[in-house]
Amino acid sequence: MARLKRQICRLVLDYFDKTYTNELGDQWQTVREVLTAPGLWQYAVLLNNFQNHTETRKHLRMHGYDQLTHPTFPESLHCYINRNPGKFPGQRHQKGMIKEYYILNASSILPVLALDVKHGETVLDMCAAPGGKSIALLQCASPGHLHCNEPDFHRSRWLQETLESFVPLPHRNVISTTELDGRLIGRTNANTYHKVLVDAPCSNDRSWLFSSDVQQAAERISQRRTLPAIQTELLRSAIAALRPGGSLVYSTCTLSQAENSAVVSNILNSCPDVLPVDLSDMANTLSHEFTFAANVTHGLLVLPHKGKAWGPMFVSKLIKL
Repeated sequence: MARLKRQICRLVLDYFDKTYTNELGDQWQTVREVLTAPGLWQYAVLLNNFQNHTETRKHLRMHGYDQLTHPTFPESLHCYINRNPGKFPGQRHQKGMIKEYYILNASSILPVLALDVKHGETVLDMCAAPGGKSIALLQCASPGHLHCNEPDFHRSRWLQETLESFVPLPHRNVISTTELDGRLIGRTNANTYHKVLVDAPCSNDRSWLFSSDVQQAAERISQRRTLPAIQTELLRSAIAALRPGGSLVYSTCTLSQAENSAVVSNILNSCPDVLPVDLSDMANTLSHEFTFAANVTHGLLVLPHKGKAWGPMFVSKLIKL
């Protein structure tokens, strides 16, 4: 219930109204209605294959959850969604206990699906905390090595806790964690990874709308101007870290064109060794479960709508020649 009592920051909302009316047109009013009403928000449940979740499946179905399925999904990925607002009870972290499921925004699995990791591949999750996408990735395939990086000390501790909660100790030997500046990984680990996920730090629209005070809101709006440069540097580093023929996915949880399509366009205009991958088939096949914005350059943008309150989530895929 605490989530329902949070107050919207008027300064951020006014900023969003101005920016997103310009960028999304009439679609912004529909998105705005969902983002400003946490009571409309929905949450998905990702089952953990390292646990027996027979009873959890029963409970999910009893509470109106259905499995999100599609022929292109890995058979090992079990994600349940409910058309109604609300959140399935979470599980507390207990040392030595492996959790049965992870609560997430269903759009968070799209970057993982787009990355399409295969068994035995070497993978980098460059901005990994809190760890949900790393966990989702491990439900899809068994990488030869998964490098989870998070430069922020506190978020890195959160990432460690997530991995301990969802991956049994014998299976953690393929996972390494670091606290490196992602912008430098391309130099130290050049041509290393088959796949790289850059779930970049961004102006998270959902959380920013509920900034705790005007000063914090003003700082966040100011920070928004500097984020595209950081995101571009992270993306350049990811390209350098990729093996030739490897692919990366860039994702954010913001609607901002400056942080989404513009960042990817900047990279494509300045990096001749990468090409964009068309994700329109993903959008077409998942249009029943997600609402995608029209005419998005170099990627997909999930828009929150009533009954499909997933996102925002921008997803773009690049391949290194």
